[in-house]
Amino acid sequence: MEDLLDMENKRMADSLASKVTRLKSLALDIDKDAEEQNRYLDGMDSDFLSVTGLLTGSVKRFSGMARSGRDNRRLLLAVSVALVLIFFILYYLVSQAGT
Repeated sequence: MEDLLDMENKRMADSLASKVTRLKSLALDIDKDAEEQNRYLDGMDSDFLSVTGLLTGSVKRFSGMARSGRDNRRLLLAVSVALVLIFFILYYLVSQAGT
């Protein structure tokens, strides 16, 4: 009887050891994946900061141009209208190409 209990105990200990090994492997994979995602997000953060700097400079130039005089406002309006028209033309062309 004692040998039977000892064999059962060893079998259960082996089963537990394999489960612990599997859990350890999963934990290491999760840690590796989290580190990769953190590196990716850090890269995106620096990219967004550089884009923010570019957009801030563009908005300042745009605002300065709009405040500088009547002729620039007309030019600004013409460029804005042209950009909107180009957007709608491209949207139409892309929607037609998709069908």
